[in-house]
Amino acid sequence: MTSSATDSSTVDRWWRTAVVYQVYIRSFADGNGDGTGDIAGLRSRLPFLRDLGVDAIWINPWYRSPLADGGYDVADYRDIDPQYGTLDQAEALITEAHEHGIKVIGDLVPNHTSDQHVWFAEAVAAPIGDPSRERYHIRPGTGPDGAEPPTDWRSVFGGPAWTRLDDGEWYLHLFAPEQPDLNWDHPEVRSEFCDVLRFWMERDLDGFRVDVAHGLVKDPTFPDANEAQRLLAGSEGRENHPFWDRDGIHPIVREWRAVLDEYPGGRMLVAEAWVPRPERLALYLRPDEYHQSFNFNLLEAAWEAGDYRRIIAETLEVQGGVGAAPTWVMSNHDVVRHPTRLGLPNGTDWRAWLLDGDRSILDAEAGLARARAATMLTLALPGGTYLYQGEELGLPEVHDLPTDVLDDPVWERSDHQAKGRDGCRVPLPWTTDGPSFGFGDAEPWLPMPDSFGPLSVDAQRGDSDSTLTLYTEALRVRREHLVTDEALTWLDLGDDVLAFERGSGVRCVVNFGTEPIALDGEVLLASGPLTADGGLPTDTTVWLG
Repeated sequence: MTSSATDSSTVDRWWRTAVVYQVYIRSFADGNGDGTGDIAGLRSRLPFLRDLGVDAIWINPWYRSPLADGGYDVADYRDIDPQYGTLDQAEALITEAHEHGIKVIGDLVPNHTSDQHVWFAEAVAAPIGDPSRERYHIRPGTGPDGAEPPTDWRSVFGGPAWTRLDDGEWYLHLFAPEQPDLNWDHPEVRSEFCDVLRFWMERDLDGFRVDVAHGLVKDPTFPDANEAQRLLAGSEGRENHPFWDRDGIHPIVREWRAVLDEYPGGRMLVAEAWVPRPERLALYLRPDEYHQSFNFNLLEAAWEAGDYRRIIAETLEVQGGVGAAPTWVMSNHDVVRHPTRLGLPNGTDWRAWLLDGDRSILDAEAGLARARAATMLTLALPGGTYLYQGEELGLPEVHDLPTDVLDDPVWERSDHQAKGRDGCRVPLPWTTDGPSFGFGDAEPWLPMPDSFGPLSVDAQRGDSDSTLTLYTEALRVRREHLVTDEALTWLDLGDDVLAFERGSGVRCVVNFGTEPIALDGEVLLASGPLTADGGLPTDTTVWLG
């Protein structure tokens, strides 16, 4: 395709209200029978996604990779990993998705490469001081004979963020040792990623989700951080952090935005920026930077009306101030699935709970009810929503995976103190039986529990009470009533009730309390059954016309 400059007054702003479905490709559908999801499997399931009613799909990294971190260790940004398919198949998928009315978003991983990337292989083979090493952060150590790391920085996967090379120097990796961090002060790094963006724009990709968007730039003086890290923690409010949310990120993003603006069709960028304060997140959303950024605050909120209302109001105010549309998300490939998360008591450290937490505190029934209610709430808000594959089936976290099957590097890097993210990455069930419940013809790369059969697509399709039916209906009603405007007016129905009215006149009411509440108006959709007299029970959301 030929690029052409776009006028900001006519650009397609589809992303402002889009429902985007995240495809963790390794676990979505296996088309060639090797136990791993792939492009062929995804292509075969595009009609399902069309019928579900999503506007776009975001595909986790499918590039050539040794898979030390599920594909977030990229060896070649311009090629597809053979276990997923070929570049020709990827181009065919994009074309077919567009024919179904579905846009396709890729996953850009700019903070680090794989240690098998040609640049890092060249740097390791080169002598100390060679210019090829300047694309990464490779530095002498400290202490006698340089035997200590250059700084006290810790990897978010556990352990030191520095690994020593055979020649005595050290390289930085804020994640796994197989993921060396790039030096974004190097002009060749900046030029390379602009070219990568153009490569995929020419193949009609509709945009990118940007991994670790808050972590590219490091303090060139390399001071000690004097703190531990947790998984994708962000800067925890600290000013001038040595490697999170530094101001030098923003000129880089403006370069990327200029590249995307060369192409027609509303190409977009969405940031994975774990920053704790809304005003810092708003900086990423200025008109010449990201189109969207994930809002993780609701994902981490306590299940209570006040917390949800505060976060929503704050987000709408701050992001609206820079002309951005909010982006809501309740689950993804890095966190405990929200039917399980919301079934735990408020205040539970759900990441730690996965390993050895008290299983008796989990109320799975309440968790599913709250998850359905929370999803309907987010779908009623102004802005876009990101869904994670399997949440339309109400899939819980597979928290009891045996440790000998765990693939996430968090498990080993934490010295077995954190179980990691595999429990939300278990393959999807499509049928009620078979060795992998229709995922493929072979044993899947992660084991699937027997409980997945009754939650499969086939089991839920046609069941008026199923979670799959709820999602399908919610997306249909949303298209008809909730994407025509961006207005929201709060309604006061009590401390334990969150309620608002959209410009279309549709009202959303969520009951966080313990007693049913009376309703007034036509029920368009409810996340669960109403009471016998038409009241709204606890842990339930309703849309009223």
